[in-house]
Amino acid sequence: MSLNLDEKKAVVAEVSKQIENAQAMILAEYRGVGVEDMTSLRAKARNSGVYLKVLKNKLVKRAVEDTSFSSLSEEMVGPLVFGISEDPVAAAKVLNDFAKENDLFVIKTGAMPNERLDVNAIKALASLPSREELLAKLLGTMQAPVAKFVRTLNEVPTKFVRGVAAVRDQKPA
Repeated sequence: MSLNLDEKKAVVAEVSKQIENAQAMILAEYRGVGVEDMTSLRAKARNSGVYLKVLKNKLVKRAVEDTSFSSLSEEMVGPLVFGISEDPVAAAKVLNDFAKENDLFVIKTGAMPNERLDVNAIKALASLPSREELLAKLLGTMQAPVAKFVRTLNEVPTKFVRGVAAVRDQKPA
């Protein structure tokens, strides 16, 4: 079923809006992948905050025109699924994990703003910890000195009380 002009403009506008804040765009060929598998991929992508759509290549080419992802236009050939995300690790991780499970799903290429990614770079990106994991590690690192300082301050009155208790125990009733 083909789209009319207004629907095409709406698709281009939607993709353009996603690309405005995107930090990664990954293209993968899905030829031969079953509907159930694609549905589960869409659910995983939605949970990870990844915009994942099967779109007409011509419309996406229009949307990426004059953006930092315009270098991907030449690779937009054949049946593709487009993964767009504000978190580059999330998009790479979702699509790479799905590609490991399904031999028919092939990651073709990707890009970060003004930087083209090949398949190996996408796999390397997917192996990085997610943004949430990195923030948790950073918070733990920042919190450690404060927690140690509080424990040290708590030891002073504790040692004093132990000392008084030891003196009390040594004196005869």
